[in-house]
Amino acid sequence: MDLTTTVLSGSARPLTEGQEDNLSDKLHQRMKRSWVWNQFFVLEEYTGTDPLYVGKLHSDMDRGDGSIKYILSGEGAGIVFTIDDTTGDIHAIQRLDREERSQYTLRAQALDRRTGRPMEPESEFIIKIQDINDNEPKFLDGPYVASVPEMSPVGTSVIQVTATDADDPTYGNSARVVYSILQGQPYFSVDSRTGLIRTALMNMDREAKEYYEVIIQAKDMGGQLGGLAGTTTVNITLSDVNDNPPRFPQKHYQMSVLESAPISSTVGRVVAKDLDEGINAEMKYSLVDGDGLDVFDINTDPNYQVGIITVRKPLSFESKKSYTLKVEGANPHLEMRFLNLGPFRDTTTVHISVEDVDEPPVFEPSIYFVEVPEDVAIGTTIQIISAKDPDVTNNSIRYSLDRSSDPGRFFYVDITSGALMTARPLDREDISWHNITVLAMELNNPSQVGSVSVTVKVLDVNDNAPEFARFYEAFVCENAKAGQLIQTVSAIDRDDPQEGQHFYYSLAPEAANNPNFTLRDNQDNTAWILTRRSGFRQHEQNTFYLPILISDNGRPVLSSTGTLTVHVCSCDEEGMVMSCNAEAYVLPVSLSRGALIAILACIFVLLVLVLLILSMRRQRKQPYIIDEEENIHENIVRYDDEGGGEEDTEAFDIAAMWNPREAQLVVKNRQDMLPEIESLSRYVPQACVMDNNVHNYVLAKLYEADMDLWAPPFDSLQTYMFEGNGSVAESLSSLQSVTTDSDQSYDYLTDWGPRFKKLAEMYGATDSSGALW
Repeated sequence: MDLTTTVLSGSARPLTEGQEDNLSDKLHQRMKRSWVWNQFFVLEEYTGTDPLYVGKLHSDMDRGDGSIKYILSGEGAGIVFTIDDTTGDIHAIQRLDREERSQYTLRAQALDRRTGRPMEPESEFIIKIQDINDNEPKFLDGPYVASVPEMSPVGTSVIQVTATDADDPTYGNSARVVYSILQGQPYFSVDSRTGLIRTALMNMDREAKEYYEVIIQAKDMGGQLGGLAGTTTVNITLSDVNDNPPRFPQKHYQMSVLESAPISSTVGRVVAKDLDEGINAEMKYSLVDGDGLDVFDINTDPNYQVGIITVRKPLSFESKKSYTLKVEGANPHLEMRFLNLGPFRDTTTVHISVEDVDEPPVFEPSIYFVEVPEDVAIGTTIQIISAKDPDVTNNSIRYSLDRSSDPGRFFYVDITSGALMTARPLDREDISWHNITVLAMELNNPSQVGSVSVTVKVLDVNDNAPEFARFYEAFVCENAKAGQLIQTVSAIDRDDPQEGQHFYYSLAPEAANNPNFTLRDNQDNTAWILTRRSGFRQHEQNTFYLPILISDNGRPVLSSTGTLTVHVCSCDEEGMVMSCNAEAYVLPVSLSRGALIAILACIFVLLVLVLLILSMRRQRKQPYIIDEEENIHENIVRYDDEGGGEEDTEAFDIAAMWNPREAQLVVKNRQDMLPEIESLSRYVPQACVMDNNVHNYVLAKLYEADMDLWAPPFDSLQTYMFEGNGSVAESLSSLQSVTTDSDQSYDYLTDWGPRFKKLAEMYGATDSSGALW
């Protein structure tokens, strides 16, 4: 009997030969049968209350009496799908979703209800879920961010968006997506098929509008009515291009700078505005014209794109009070397609005013180098130091030494003339170089002080006699032969002549005819001492002292005498020294107690005499000591105008001559002078320059006082040797009076006027009428 199974909307599929054999074995009989079936199709998303009918299984052996039992197994059997075991009807008992699962594979079996034996071979069939349009398109990568250069041509690609539809793309139009733009027109457009977004408007300017929000829609069913749609947002930014030339907001800048501004200091800033950004807004500033191109410079600040004008050379208000600069700002990065928009550069004018400041005195030259021989006399002017006030006011200058640069006080500088003089003897052998600092102070503004370095090189003169390089002690054997070398001597000289050292050796005049030794000058700054005879004996004379005259080649020639000590020694046959000590003489009688007492008494008397001499010497110095009650002060009594007598005597602090800077800052109260009398540095006029002879004399006396250990501790100097040249009376010094005639006439005193009337009366002078005043 032909067995078939009818499947709704299906088709038949014959059994394979193997399946027939298996069934024959089970039924113990061979039957011809066919299992007619095909795929079942069922719509997804069924929302009815009753189970969804899927299809029907039917076997040809089914007589309709209920003897056949249908069994369903496989994926979803009993859970998703059920079968009526009598009729073979298949139903879906759950809501199906194709996007979760698109098909199910099941197996069907027809059994004899009574015996349970299979009536048909077991076969598989598929239930496919038929798609409906229940999923809208989705932009899985949205929202999107994109950028496009400003001023881009129409049709420039920006970004491509893609929407995904979960429906079956092979069935109907449920998954056919069409793109459209909902927001962003007329600036942008989208390709309906590919989702590619392009620019739709020309000359979009970032400086006008930079950000755009574009909304793209994707709709399925080919965009037809009833299709589902999804949207996404695309944020588009216009990126910058160099389409804006720089421009200075002002065409004239006014700046000022102090003339004391250091090199590289900032004068001011200029800025050219550029609407672009990033690399397109970078600026390069330069000076293109003006009278300050070599005085000022300009640099570009890369962070803020501003031009910084700086000082390139020292400024001087007195030389030039103002400058004009032409500054250019330009974009270094250009785009050729925008050159038609104009030159990408601009210029502005900067006026710079130089402001005056009170500057310290300036030395000319800025450094001094002086060479001076070491035998220069104290008070000799070795260099005139010159400084001037660079300001317009041209204040008076006072000079002084920075004592920290001359701790030995070897030099002195004149307060008004700047004459640098020696204050102490110079010695090249002690100090060959002096690096001193001379200060120049404005008289009206002591805070303004300039300085200059003066390098003094002390030149060598031949002022040191040569001498032995070391202590020489020679030995001569008793068996020495005549002409035997016993010692080689050499000398040293602290001087350093330019032509080099050369020494000459000879025996001193008192030893020129020495019978024992002779000298040979080797002409290489050494000399040999030779024996003149043989037969030396220790017991006759064991030590000889040989004076040697050493001369140098300087101008003038200097010489000294060194003594060579020669010991007579006993030697062996090979000339090796054995002993140089003569036999000691033994005193036959020891000193008595009385002799010792006499010697001690003599020593005591000598000590008393020494103490007495020292005491008398101190008494001779005692008159120079000032009484404690007297006022000890530093002063110079000056008589350069004798007309007013004692009223013209001025006392002033000598310290002002040494350090005018300190004298300006601190005015000490003196008991022996009126309060209105202040330091010398304030009242000495600029044209007043002390006579060089006076300087020499004063400095020499100061040095003598410093070197005299027995001099009283006076810081006072009174001299009447130079009274000045401002008085018609000329000098009244009595130093030269010993050469004048005792009967000298003083009638000329009557010609000096009433101020000298008293003096004329003292000397008995008469007027032309023969009568006294």
